[in-house]
Amino acid sequence: MPAPETTLLDSWHHNARSWIEAIRSGTIESRQQVTNQAILLAVLSRQPERVLDLGCGEGWLLRALAERGIEAVGVDGDATLIEAARAAGSSRVHVASYEELVEAKADIGSDYDLICANFALLHQDIIPLLAAMNALLAPGGALVIQTLHPWTAAAGDYQDGWREETFTGFKGQWQPMPWYFRTLSSWLNALDMAGFRLAGLQEPQHPQSPVPQSLLLVAEQRG
Repeated sequence: MPAPETTLLDSWHHNARSWIEAIRSGTIESRQQVTNQAILLAVLSRQPERVLDLGCGEGWLLRALAERGIEAVGVDGDATLIEAARAAGSSRVHVASYEELVEAKADIGSDYDLICANFALLHQDIIPLLAAMNALLAPGGALVIQTLHPWTAAAGDYQDGWREETFTGFKGQWQPMPWYFRTLSSWLNALDMAGFRLAGLQEPQHPQSPVPQSLLLVAEQRG
């Protein structure tokens, strides 16, 4: 049986075109109402000149940043998504797996003022990747992570472990995707072990919803 990380990447390869359609047609309500704006405002509040979008997908955030005069570079493990980002006007995009980034086998630039990961850290061992991203930041740089809120995503099982996203309710043919659930303390421990300190924590919420739509972490290089 393949490792969950392998199945995770395979699912993205299979789901890429359906994902592009879902993002560009605005069918994911939580993104349209809350989380897209949340990550954009979190990045803009740091006033960066140069941003790396880790797991950039089809590039919507790259385009939003470029429209505001920010140099935005993207990287993603799926070539179809990167082709879509490039076709939509983002020229500085790269195909690279997380393993290649950890091992510095992909040249995606350095000295970034900010690196963001918007619902992009879905595998188990993220500490080496976060440490690799730390090394790509300019002095005083920041890391912004938006992820599923542990409290709302736990579904009564609040402990680290693999879960499955079946994309129920999404149009199109989707392959189920494994993803790694982590508690809030696990997120904070991962940041600490990768050389970051927490600088901000937000829980973006729609005013008409009783639960947060995401968890947004802002971290800075420690020391």
